[in-house]
Amino acid sequence: MTLRVRLTLLFSSLLGGTLLLFGALVYTFVNVVLLERIDDMITVQADAIMSSVKVNADGLFDVQALREYQPGDSAVYFQVWGNDRRQQFSHPVGWLPPLDPMGLETGQVMFNSAFSRGVHVRVLTLPVETRRGPSGLVQIGMNLAIVDATQTVLASVLVILALVSMGLSAMIASLIVNRALAPLAAATQVATTITQADDLSRRIPLREGQAEDEIHALIYAFNETLARMEKLFTTQRRFVADVSHELRTPLTVIKGEVSLLRKMGEMDEESLSSIESEVDRLTRLVGNLLLLAQAESGRLPLELKPFELDTLVLEVFQQTRVLAGERLTVQLTEIDQVLLTGDRDRLKQVFLNLLGNAVQYTPAGGTVTMSLKKIGEQARIIINDNGPGIPAQDLAHIFERFYRGERSRKRSQGTGFGLGLSIAQWIVKAHQGTIEVSSREGEGTTFCVWLPVDSKNL
Repeated sequence: MTLRVRLTLLFSSLLGGTLLLFGALVYTFVNVVLLERIDDMITVQADAIMSSVKVNADGLFDVQALREYQPGDSAVYFQVWGNDRRQQFSHPVGWLPPLDPMGLETGQVMFNSAFSRGVHVRVLTLPVETRRGPSGLVQIGMNLAIVDATQTVLASVLVILALVSMGLSAMIASLIVNRALAPLAAATQVATTITQADDLSRRIPLREGQAEDEIHALIYAFNETLARMEKLFTTQRRFVADVSHELRTPLTVIKGEVSLLRKMGEMDEESLSSIESEVDRLTRLVGNLLLLAQAESGRLPLELKPFELDTLVLEVFQQTRVLAGERLTVQLTEIDQVLLTGDRDRLKQVFLNLLGNAVQYTPAGGTVTMSLKKIGEQARIIINDNGPGIPAQDLAHIFERFYRGERSRKRSQGTGFGLGLSIAQWIVKAHQGTIEVSSREGEGTTFCVWLPVDSKNL
């Protein structure tokens, strides 16, 4: 059963149930009012009849006086019963069965509805008391044919009205539900098309003026999910392509050197060095990939310990000066004493990566600067170079894995894999910090790392 049918049936059932309940209340109320009206009429007749009732010395009713009384309504019946429960008079004459057997048996004042000779009557039972004691009973009844007919017509009208209302409500509910679920049907169709065609670029259209209801929120969330999935699949395809390329190059070199050694029939130091270099390159690549995989899966714990960040900065600065040699000038322009809680080795990896890139891409005679300053509850580390800078179209992607500014697939011996900045960004984020970059072509690049110095924030 579809959702449309279920919602339509639910709405119709609720409305039908409400109408039936309302109809039952109306039916009961009308029945009570009619019976009260009948009881009032019977009471008036009872007063007139009781004024005509006379009992002689033998305890018998004066039948003549009762015959002279005419109710004036053919729907009114009455009977007179003695203490021995024998009928002494009835109107109309010959009506032998008691109007109300229960009232006759109890002998108490009571209103009751009963069937006598197949006629539905409302009966008032009244005991007759004289100075000599109880003399018998008088039962006054009124035919309920009109009341029964009224109730039958009323019940039929209420039932027909409920059925018609349920039918109309089902039609209206179906239209409303179809209109309300139309965007959901469109979403289902688009989702099915995407599944069959493997086209994640498609989106579910949102109509102009559509109310921002739950379906609108669902479609919006689904579109957002599709966008993220498309981005993930695109990244995955590029990742596979880049990994394949990075693996192909050193493997090709190794294969070529091994073939050369086999042809030569003797060990060649240059070929062995080349093989060793490419193996080291593969080892670094696999290590970086494993590090990123562990980081993204949350299985790379950080050894968080208090340490002096300024000491670490001095250590990295000295190593970078040795790396730069006489080709560049590496300066430490400012340093504050900062106590930080974090993973010292991982943060050292970040700074060495940033300074290594600065040294690599800064031309001879250039300058690379580094500074550490405590600002409030944060430590700011700035690494600046006056190299060629990063093009604007590349700046937004430099933290993506395997992304490198030079789009050519040809790499020099010292070129990395495009994973260093991705790893650096993850380490900084894991320390609840941020890493920023700004660059202008021809003027250089600046990386700024912010780290919280309060251990409570970690």
